[in-house]
Amino acid sequence: MTLKDLNIDNTWTLFLDRDGVINKKLENDYVKHTTEFEFIDGVIPALASLNKVFGTIVIVTNQQCIGKGIITVEDLELVHKNMLYEISYLKGRIDKIYFSPYLASENHPTRKPAIGMALQAQKDFPQIDLKKSIIVGDSISDMEFGRNAGMKTAFISKEETKDERIDFNFKSLSFFNYALTK
Repeated sequence: MTLKDLNIDNTWTLFLDRDGVINKKLENDYVKHTTEFEFIDGVIPALASLNKVFGTIVIVTNQQCIGKGIITVEDLELVHKNMLYEISYLKGRIDKIYFSPYLASENHPTRKPAIGMALQAQKDFPQIDLKKSIIVGDSISDMEFGRNAGMKTAFISKEETKDERIDFNFKSLSFFNYALTK
């Protein structure tokens, strides 16, 4: 199966993880300030292209750095505000960002791999059909989130990963976009 076989159009929703998909992941650290946020090469043009394909595009991100007291919700919102400005300035679009501030140990229903953020997106955007949705993420937790919600899954990694929870492997969001739009 290829992405083209899914016949993705504007009735589909794109769910994106943030760290490692949109911005460079900081090893053993968190993005705490706008100066630490760095887009992965090619992400903004990919988002501008994907904007023309998907009817709804949302980010779903675990941010336990808030639960750990490392940053505040206001700090995170400032990072997101700047990220959204850059994306929209260059003709991309993110309809909404969902984040879970809870610690992994809390097993909160909004923290991936639980599907609380998908259900909230569906509540906010009633046109979302989880069966016509795809999650692009760089962790198995993202893939479990997608499976748990009934979505297709696209795994971002430099190496192809074999796992029953992964439908598609790509090196980056740019490669995902290329496979979908070319």
